[in-house]
Amino acid sequence: MKGSPSVRIGLAWLFLASVASADWPQFRGPRGDGHSIETGLPLTWSEEHNVAWKIPLPGRGWSSPVILDGKVWVTTAFDEQHALHALALDLTSGEIVHDIEVFRPAVWQEAHPENSYASPTPVGEPGRVYVHFGAYGTASLSAATGEVLWRSLDLKLQHEVGPGSSPILWQDFLIVHCDGTDQRFVAALDKHTGKLAWQSPRSIPLDRKGTHLKAFSTPLVIHHAGRPQLVSPAAGQVSAYDPANGEEIWRVRYEGYSNVPRPVAGLGLVFVNTGYMKPHLLAIHPGGRGDVTDSHVRWDYHWQVSANPSPLLIGARLYMVSDWGIASWLDARKGEDLWRQRLKGRYYASPIHAAGRIYNFSLEGRSMVLAAADAYQELATNTLDGQIRASPAVSDGAIFVRTETHLYRLEEHPREDVK
Repeated sequence: MKGSPSVRIGLAWLFLASVASADWPQFRGPRGDGHSIETGLPLTWSEEHNVAWKIPLPGRGWSSPVILDGKVWVTTAFDEQHALHALALDLTSGEIVHDIEVFRPAVWQEAHPENSYASPTPVGEPGRVYVHFGAYGTASLSAATGEVLWRSLDLKLQHEVGPGSSPILWQDFLIVHCDGTDQRFVAALDKHTGKLAWQSPRSIPLDRKGTHLKAFSTPLVIHHAGRPQLVSPAAGQVSAYDPANGEEIWRVRYEGYSNVPRPVAGLGLVFVNTGYMKPHLLAIHPGGRGDVTDSHVRWDYHWQVSANPSPLLIGARLYMVSDWGIASWLDARKGEDLWRQRLKGRYYASPIHAAGRIYNFSLEGRSMVLAAADAYQELATNTLDGQIRASPAVSDGAIFVRTETHLYRLEEHPREDVK
């Protein structure tokens, strides 16, 4: 691919060319960065306004919705039955068309009350949807019929507080993070068979125990100097791997753990959140080899950085909202803030950007819509019933929001006959 490194990184759209433009096939959308090309999305909504449909979801889960081939897919867990399901809803009507029990593990590991057993977000491509439940199993489903095509129980680890990392697709591989308190590795499964293709242990030995070892981030594939890199945050460091074989290319050390935000990339840099306890946001040049902590970190920002919501890169600006509601707008080249504003509420969901608007979704069900601009401007504040932990999806001129109990389709002037 011709062009500068920043252009090559910005055009690393994973498998975007193979999916319809209306689809939202993975965590944070077609490019994995929270951006949508949709226009005409609603600015305001409530329980009575701009809701095309609202459907109760059985079970419990925090996985974000993904959209593929006219269906919305989520996962859910039935805690008492130890059952893990995949659900598919019709995009237009909200009718549940598939409810598939994928796994029924004999024993649950203990999970944090703010997590669920169905937190990893599915990933899809034409004809197939892949679901991942951490140590409880990974599976491939037919997107048309819901038939389970294969199951894998090869990825064993102790989550301690439940699973969280979402899978991604790259060429013929389904790639997952496995960062537990006992084992820490990245693995690739053959997407056609579910067989283990490669497994790469984390390279950093940590003098820590238990909770300080785990992580829940989702990797991002970029391109630099004509070569793909799998950018993979973990406890203690972020590494870049060759996604073809798991070989580590470079790494940057830090003090964080329990990492959740997905990286974003552009302007010749990769932007990585370092995780708990005091999150930092690092801008890293991806051109090094080995330990590049002292040579390739271009800036380090540490004021009210998010530990859960992922950042947005919008042109030469970075936007993020911290867990406690501090929104920041940064110069992405320098790591300097242009404005900072407190929003109401707590935040787990990652923001989305469409048509110059930034949509934020708080734990309390409140959604604040801001202008993506160098001056702070609040455009609307909206409220739905129920808590929001899952990140929204965008497709077909609508926003799809999962609360703790329901899935909503929000759009301007919805048809009355599909509610």
